[in-house]
Amino acid sequence: MNRPLALDRIRVVLSRTSHPGNIGAAARAMKTMGLRQLWLVSPAVFPDEVATARASGAVDILESARVVDTLEQALADTVFSAALTARRRELSLPRLHAREAAQEIVARSVDGEVALVFGNETSGMTNEEVGLCSLPVTIPTDAEFSSLNLGAAVQLLAYELRMAALQPPLPQDLQAEPATHADFEGFMAHLEHAVTLSGFHDPKNPKRLLPRMRRMFNRIRLEKEEVAILRGMLTTFETPKRR
Repeated sequence: MNRPLALDRIRVVLSRTSHPGNIGAAARAMKTMGLRQLWLVSPAVFPDEVATARASGAVDILESARVVDTLEQALADTVFSAALTARRRELSLPRLHAREAAQEIVARSVDGEVALVFGNETSGMTNEEVGLCSLPVTIPTDAEFSSLNLGAAVQLLAYELRMAALQPPLPQDLQAEPATHADFEGFMAHLEHAVTLSGFHDPKNPKRLLPRMRRMFNRIRLEKEEVAILRGMLTTFETPKRR
């Protein structure tokens, strides 16, 4: 069976991985399911012979891995990203189980590059990292023993992605170009500047304004043209009126 083309647009991002063996295990899990893009955000140790040994035939995935300093860099050109998290988080979007999330990720790959993000083995993803992603994802493990190691989590999600990608694609309506992560973050920075300049937002007493606005706009899934319109409005608001 040929590898589904949707998998070519899905990157697996491992953030702040502490043990190189887990990177190798993730690479092996990816290759068995046809995933090829591995991105590493500030790994503690990489490259490493332990990672190579654990990859066991998936060394090519390690050799082509992209290593970056921040999650923002790993997501910059993506149009959609999903964060694996076991914890309920305040002000986050509703979580999807792995199977439903895989279907969403594959569907979004029609528009461009998408990402599935895994956090540190011990602490998982930070609230800030989850906030950078479009969708929180959870694995519905047994409540009495919910611990999964990183390699197993990657294997499970990679399987669900492959199964979703093997399904016949649904007819797509003609859609506008979606905003990339970089587009969205540029808009959020512009919005923060504008609401601060206006006095509506007080950086010394921020409360939950910006996280709530981030959640709202993430839920909307902005298009590139919509971001341009919104930023144009903000620029107008920032410009003093001539009398």
